[in-house]
Amino acid sequence: MARRGVRGGVEDRWYKTVRRDDGSTARARSAKYGVPARYRARYVDGDGEEREKVFAVKREAEAWLRERLGEVTAGTHIDPRAGRVTVGEVHTRWSAGQAHIARKTAATRRTAWAVHVQPRWGRAAVAEVKASAVRAWVAKMVKDGTGVPTIENAYGVLRMVCAAAVEDGCIPRNPCDGVKLPKREHADRGYLTHGQVRAAATACGEDGDVVRFLAYTGLRWGEMAALRVQDFDMLRRRVNVSRSVTESAGLDWRQPKTYERRSVPFPASIAAELAARMEGKGRDALVFTDSRGNVLRNSNWRARVFGPAVVACQAADNTFPDITPHDLRHTAASLAVSAGANVKAVQRMLGHARASLTLDTYADLFDSDLDAVAGALDAAIIADSEAVAGFLRDSGTGGQNRVNEKTPD
Repeated sequence: MARRGVRGGVEDRWYKTVRRDDGSTARARSAKYGVPARYRARYVDGDGEEREKVFAVKREAEAWLRERLGEVTAGTHIDPRAGRVTVGEVHTRWSAGQAHIARKTAATRRTAWAVHVQPRWGRAAVAEVKASAVRAWVAKMVKDGTGVPTIENAYGVLRMVCAAAVEDGCIPRNPCDGVKLPKREHADRGYLTHGQVRAAATACGEDGDVVRFLAYTGLRWGEMAALRVQDFDMLRRRVNVSRSVTESAGLDWRQPKTYERRSVPFPASIAAELAARMEGKGRDALVFTDSRGNVLRNSNWRARVFGPAVVACQAADNTFPDITPHDLRHTAASLAVSAGANVKAVQRMLGHARASLTLDTYADLFDSDLDAVAGALDAAIIADSEAVAGFLRDSGTGGQNRVNEKTPD
């Protein structure tokens, strides 16, 4: 049973080898004769330690031994004792290495762990976490009415903890891989028209330029709130997005991901009010601030300014959608597409990682492109039909002419 360079074998526990007086050997019943677990499979792992497991059936012992020896040979062998560490213990070690993530992300993960992951998996050994059990856990959250984003967060934490266990050599593979999550039901987005942007800006009073800026650039709130005077190029009408600020137990200032760092154009119609915001400020000063010159916080501004403005707009216009400040980003995408921007331009404006993400998010905005495709196909079909008809007509006339030429008067 042993492979070259790897030691192992299967032993029959019912019998032992005894030496006779004449020096010969013979098999005799051992003290374990008749026990159910008759066969013992043993091998030496990569660290030189002997491992064993007993079986009632010899072929099962041989199959188990072949698998273990293959792991030792391939260098993928996992110490069975390593899998006894609990998910909670792995989570503690994994969390200690997450100091680089944003505070808001860290807070979301802490909540997901405490509410959904730890109660179910905290005391379980990582080797006991099976894909079927993970699927059952996800299904229970769905049955209990847990929101899809919350399920995604909880599953994400467990998956990352199990990935850490794989890296540490506690388990051979991640049991979360391949587990499907419920799909999100995307709510209808509220897209503002140019007239509704103007109405919302008017209703916001002195902060109307915030509405116009977000609706015509598509910046995230945190990106807008972090803008400094030096981030604006007024001659080229560009704003350079190079950092962001979020609210999470205070203010968390961070640089955006590589694909989120970008130069975004803004229309000339809002240049004057942007210049007014920057008047008398130094290069490092924030452009959009509250009345005290501090960071403009979404939570406060939405309740104090934007929410009442939306209510006022809806009272005057029954088509005005129920939106949040973040929804102005969707409006920017809608207005850009209606102005003729292609998907790559919208992707760059919004700071999406891939054009496919932009298409998946705003597929409804590109319906006109599909209409244009159908129109172009119709035009091609008609042109081709006319060309064929013309060819047949010309061919028929030419053939008749050739016949006439050969017919004597």
